[in-house]
Formats: sequence, C-alpha cells, structure tokens
Amino acid sequence: MSRQLESLTLEFCIGKWPFVGQFLADNELSQWIDRPEAELSEILNAELLVDLDGFISSMEEFLGTTEEKVSELTILGGRAKDGSDEKVRELTVRSGEVICIVGPTGSGKSRLLADIEWVARGDTPTGRHVLVNGEVPGDKWRFSSEYKLVAQLSQNMNFVMDLSVEEFLALHAESRLVADSEEKIQRIWNWANELAGEPFAIDTPVTSLSGGQSRALMIADTAVLSSSPVVLIDEIENAGIDRQQALDILIQQEKIVLMATHDPILALMGDRRVIINNGAMVDVIEPSDEERANLDELRAIDSRMMNLRHRLRMGERLDQI
Repeated sequence: MSRQLESLTLEFCIGKWPFVGQFLADNELSQWIDRPEAELSEILNAELLVDLDGFISSMEEFLGTTEEKVSELTILGGRAKDGSDEKVRELTVRSGEVICIVGPTGSGKSRLLADIEWVARGDTPTGRHVLVNGEVPGDKWRFSSEYKLVAQLSQNMNFVMDLSVEEFLALHAESRLVADSEEKIQRIWNWANELAGEPFAIDTPVTSLSGGQSRALMIADTAVLSSSPVVLIDEIENAGIDRQQALDILIQQEKIVLMATHDPILALMGDRRVIINNGAMVDVIEPSDEERANLDELRAIDSRMMNLRHRLRMGERLDQI
C-alpha cells in the first residue's frame, strides 16, 4: 500500500477523505461509523485495506486533489493584432495576487482571459504560451474534466436548472464529495447575501436571482467549493456587488485572480494592472503611493453612490443627496 492506512483512525480518514464513508457502506461496514476512534486495522482485513488504498487513489484523481498546488501562472507574450511582438514578454502571477486587465473596448482583454483558460501553447490567435508553476502544462489542464485550472465568471450568468439555491449548492458539494457540506452551503449563502446587497432566501429558485445575486452566489461558490486555483473575472463592476469584499473572499482562499475591468477603483485595488491595446499586453503597472492615496477618495465617492442605489431600491426620493 502507498499509505499506512491500517494505523489510521476512522475519524482521521473520513476527515481527510470523506468518501471513505461510502467505501464502508459499499462493503456493508457502516456500523463502524459510530466508532470513529477505531483504527482501520480493526475494521478492514488486508484485502480490503488494499482495495481502500486503490479507492482513495482513484477518487483523488477524479477530484483533482492529487495535483501539486498551483502557486504561479506565467503568460509568455505573443503577438499583437498587426502581427508585431507583444511588448510584455513575460507576466507571472502568484497565488493570492489580484491582477487587473485594462484597456479600451475591443482591445483584447477577453482574449487574454481566453488564452489563460485554454492554457495556450502558441496555438491561439495571439501566439501566447501559458506556464503552470514555471513549466509547460500537460494535456490534463486542457482536456481533462478532473483538472480545472480556471474558474471563469463572465459578465452574463444565467441559470437554467429548476433548483433552489440550497439544492444547487448541495448538488455542487455532492459532486465534489466535500466534508461538512451543510456548513459550506451556509457559508456560501451568507457570503453571497453580503456581496449582493439584495438579500435572498436559501430556498429562492436560482432562476429567480437577479444578475447581481447570481454573480455574488457564483463568486462565493467558486471561493468555497471550486478546486480551480485561477479565477478569471470579466467586468465584475457591472454586477452591482461589493467589489472589495468579493476580492477579499477570493484572496483568502489563495486564488490567483485576474479580472478585466474599466473600473478605476478595481484597477487601483489590484496588485498590478496589465494594459492591453491592439490585442497585446503593452505595459504592466504597479499602483503608486499617490494612486493608493487616491483610492480612499474614490472609495468614499463609491460609497455615496452605493448608498444612493440602496435608497432608490427602497423607493426613496433623491431630492437631497
């Protein structure tokens, strides 16, 4: 066996691999669940220990949990729309960083996000290459459903399933075989309500959620349940959600965050911003001290605007602002 399972307690195993409980049920050993302190050597014979070891390996591969941690993503520059070399030849983004992608409409922001999602190898219109942890990624990052490098939150998010919020989250949690699913579902719902600013009940049909509520739900869901280390966001400012808190939630989960934006507040909140023009990365800017200082003023203005939006939603007049 690749693991010394026989000396592990059932409590430890189920905490680390929740699907061990299903293995016991399949082998008509569910009665042992009431004895979490028991070691596996008491429960399983040598043959079943080998079977369990193989089962754990198979489930880890299926869930993508055996892959090494993705700590950084590197984009190697390609070419602009006119065929000239991209000015930025290399951009590396690390876990916990927020990189903003800015530029005019049609400049190529979404194309950069698409290259990252596809894990480009010089085979996209831009000719860019994407490296994972400094190395050329294997095919699994591109073609395997078990290894999802990227979770993308687009501008338009529409649900088509006739499920409540709770049922939708439970389905996702079950597909990931996560432990403490009820606690995670509650946390996602609470976070989504904080982000959206428009409270919604946990039994609300997902098809009834507003655009902002849908985006808030998926940001919280991505932070808690998604195993994808990279989150790509397209114009989060249009969702009507708490942008600062949304980023804080994703950063806390050590995600690599890249977002295309026209919002000066978001642009200054990021660790760096990539300037896109003519389909190419033309510069990478780190906010200066002066810009950071201006961020406080911009946030104050934004806070006033959010307050006005709230008053409008509540049916108030805006004779005095």
